[in-house]
Amino acid sequence: MRFNVSVILVGLLVSACAGGSVRRLELGPPAADAPRVSSLAEGGGEIELSVLIYNVEGLPWPARKKRGRKLDRIGEELARLRAEGRGPDVIMLQEAFTARAGAIGLAADYPYIAAGPSAGDRREAAAAEIPRDFIRARRFFKGERFFRVFGGGLYIYSKFPIVRVEADPFSRHACAGFDCLANKGVLLVSIDIPGAPTPLDLFTTHMNAQRASRVGIERRDAAHRYQTDESARFLAAHRDDRNPLIFGGDFNMRNASNRLEYFAYRESYNIVRHYCTVLTDECDIRMSWDGDEPWRDTQDLQGFEDGAQISITPIRAEALFDRRENGGVLADHDGYLVTYRLRWPAP
Repeated sequence: MRFNVSVILVGLLVSACAGGSVRRLELGPPAADAPRVSSLAEGGGEIELSVLIYNVEGLPWPARKKRGRKLDRIGEELARLRAEGRGPDVIMLQEAFTARAGAIGLAADYPYIAAGPSAGDRREAAAAEIPRDFIRARRFFKGERFFRVFGGGLYIYSKFPIVRVEADPFSRHACAGFDCLANKGVLLVSIDIPGAPTPLDLFTTHMNAQRASRVGIERRDAAHRYQTDESARFLAAHRDDRNPLIFGGDFNMRNASNRLEYFAYRESYNIVRHYCTVLTDECDIRMSWDGDEPWRDTQDLQGFEDGAQISITPIRAEALFDRRENGGVLADHDGYLVTYRLRWPAP
């Protein structure tokens, strides 16, 4: 995410595009094209579920120009994939700060939606312990002493009913640089898969930028640590660890070993790129993963954790919106699609 001082000056004009508060459509059955649970020979069941994460670069003018049509094309491409029976079962959007960006999943007719936090939300979970020196060092012309212009820019769309929604921004001072203009945070939902013994939890976030925040490395990395702490506290407060978990988002940890190591220390989940290169060679990889440690080469990560009754295994990883024949390069990130197999034993 990139901002400049001109964004501050027009903040009041664009605050209407700050992103939606948490909401959920009226519950009903899964979408007609949602995958079905298969019965196992020994009892129990399994299902294959695809999850797309996508930072859609949904910033308003003047931070970005002429984004509207490209955002529309993302929604149109997702609608086409659904019509062909290839649409992701779950979509997690990051940087969807404008109403047009947030409507991407609606354009593709996903029946269930959650969004948040909004620009005016304040943190409810326990905040990180932030030193007074860090707070006193805030700079107005880096956006750190300004009010929140944008919401969190997080959306989750699902073919399956969303039965629970929790969202929380990071605390007021857990940010650095122009990232402080957005009320970044976390969004957690639970979806109901008919036939599964428990709901599935889905979690997304968009963490503090690196150089794009326009402050020094020590300050921006400190903010990232505070956000990692607050994500862990949020999950401890709101997640039911009996449920399996799939998470994804823009973690802004590319080539930042200190960020990645601290995240691994606080959040001991499996990261798909690590699992599929170090722990197994059975994943179907349909995208370019450079080097021996591909989890270090990207901002966009997905991960997972088994539940008490349901196990999760990633079986396929691929890129979307990375080529002309797949809708064109429509944002400064590619879409990252992972298909998981969820399996549970007989009761």
